[in-house]
Amino acid sequence: MIKAVIFDMDGLMFDTERLSLDGWSHAGVQLGYDIKKDVVIKTCGLSNENTKRVFLKNFGNDFDYDASRKIRTDYMMKYIIDHGMPVKPGLMELLEFLRSNHYKMAIASSSEREKVEFYLKTANISGYFDKMVTGDMIKRGKPEPDIYLKAVEILGVAADECIALEDSPLGILSAYRAGIKPVLIPDLVEIDEQTEKIIYAKLTSLSDVIDLLNKTN
Repeated sequence: MIKAVIFDMDGLMFDTERLSLDGWSHAGVQLGYDIKKDVVIKTCGLSNENTKRVFLKNFGNDFDYDASRKIRTDYMMKYIIDHGMPVKPGLMELLEFLRSNHYKMAIASSSEREKVEFYLKTANISGYFDKMVTGDMIKRGKPEPDIYLKAVEILGVAADECIALEDSPLGILSAYRAGIKPVLIPDLVEIDEQTEKIIYAKLTSLSDVIDLLNKTN
């Protein structure tokens, strides 16, 4: 029986991966680099430390990652402040269903806690989640299982009593390694054959999770 649902954030709850693509491209223009989609896609689901490794590998050790990341972040924040959080379809419906049916809810995001809290507050959904695990709370980021193991621990449930909602192969693998049922709702990253083999379910939108839970339980 499923008792808890653990959410990724970027690309899963919020349509921020596309916004991040625009932000990185903008940063590249400002600093004289051609930051293309294929590089940014490789970082989806990664911690800041691992994202930095990807950028330095692609652009060399002279690439000022911290400066480019700040430009990217400022670009995204301005958009969100001006236009609001780009919430994914079905999110509010799912959150209401989970709360009404007494499921435990947590967030397991590679982003820093300050960013996660800002996003949740801006989207006005902070009160739905029982617990939160962020990238700055763990030593090893996705695809290692640490973030999901921590989420299960603080929720007080068994791993096999949880589903993890993810949009990226790295997140799916992280949840799978933690013994949690990984549910894929694709966003920007194409899923390979290996990922297909380990998912518990592949859905089109967050609202489809309601039917999955009703059938499972």
